[in-house]
Amino acid sequence: MIERRDILKGAGAALTTSLFTGRVKGANDRIATGHIGIGAMGSSNLGFALKLTDTVEPVAVCDVYQPHLDRAVATAAKAGKTVKAIKDFREILANKSIDAVCISTPDHWHAYMAIEACKAGKDVFVEKPASVYVEEGQKMVQAARKYKRVVQAGTMQRSGGYFKKAAELVKSGILGEVTFVHTWQSGAVKKEGWGKPTDTTVPAGLDWDMWLGPAPKVPFNLNRWGVGVTTFPTFRYFWDYAGGAMTDWGVHLIDPVHQCFGEPMPTSISTQGDKLYVQDNTDTPDTMIATFRYPKFMLTYESRTANPMPMFGNQGAGTAIHGTEATVIVTRGGCWLIPNGKSKVEAQTYENNQQMRDLNIPHWKNFIACVKSREKPISEIETCVRSSTACILANLSMRHKTWLDWDEKNWTVKQTNVKPHLKAKYRSPWKLEV
Repeated sequence: MIERRDILKGAGAALTTSLFTGRVKGANDRIATGHIGIGAMGSSNLGFALKLTDTVEPVAVCDVYQPHLDRAVATAAKAGKTVKAIKDFREILANKSIDAVCISTPDHWHAYMAIEACKAGKDVFVEKPASVYVEEGQKMVQAARKYKRVVQAGTMQRSGGYFKKAAELVKSGILGEVTFVHTWQSGAVKKEGWGKPTDTTVPAGLDWDMWLGPAPKVPFNLNRWGVGVTTFPTFRYFWDYAGGAMTDWGVHLIDPVHQCFGEPMPTSISTQGDKLYVQDNTDTPDTMIATFRYPKFMLTYESRTANPMPMFGNQGAGTAIHGTEATVIVTRGGCWLIPNGKSKVEAQTYENNQQMRDLNIPHWKNFIACVKSREKPISEIETCVRSSTACILANLSMRHKTWLDWDEKNWTVKQTNVKPHLKAKYRSPWKLEV
């Protein structure tokens, strides 16, 4: 179980049902929130918070791009709320009236901001993946424990009814013995992808140096920034800021498996992938297959961004858990129990159920409830770190063209040539310190 893992290295007691004894807000108290990053996902998270104003009071928004700030202020105003617009996230962390922060920045900022928020005494809602580097994730857990903070990750499927049902079915033993899990994600990206824009001047209203933060200093490029290019910003497809489809979709698809089986980590990982179709200036592959050996089962992740054919029904992304008696398939569109051969297991179908489909509002409700009670949230940061780390390791296996053996006790790989790449490489003056 997760409570027995030792990735903290002396940073505090392991997580139990109650995080710690501290000030518990009254049932009628609103949690004052500051929202850092108001792009596509950040706008969504602000919208969720604005739907929960009986328990949440958004008071500040932060972004390095002025039009994002203007849009967020207008969104809050339509909901009858006045929020302060801030360009430097450190001002939000220094504001003692803010109880919790929501971090919806590009991935390379997640760990640093979450750790600094914990140090500032804030509870944290941070988007997935938890981090870009393995070391960052480890330090996020350390910070949450050391500063006794509630840290919820944006792996919101754990709050969805279909995924809870899948976990219930797996834990019941109805599948028999599970030896294989298949996860997949497919898409229909055009051959030209997102094009090959040249480096250019920084758009008005954007603090590009702050956007880069701890990442390497490079000229402005529209695809590196990603805003205005796609709903899922293209920064996700550059190694400096993220991990491509593997850490974008892979975390969502592998995390339910961890939820079903008590938060295990793979013992070994092997990945192949490449840009076989898309011709643009992004870094990450458009096609890949990753294989994970867990203690009791094998898991594969299949990413096909140039081929939209789904693996099951009309589900373009999903997780299939195969047992000797039956299979559970779970996606954001439903949960299906499918008997194997002559199994006596009866088929079960859960779909077209809006209450079970809802992910985000229940996830936010869980976070706010835990901020008040100090109990463990459903996507407590260590769970997301474990899922994110598995995906980061898959990318490292591919990039270094080697099989990786995972040493969970020491939270590292056994391959010495890859070990240096687990550590964060921050541009001055940013430092990763717990």
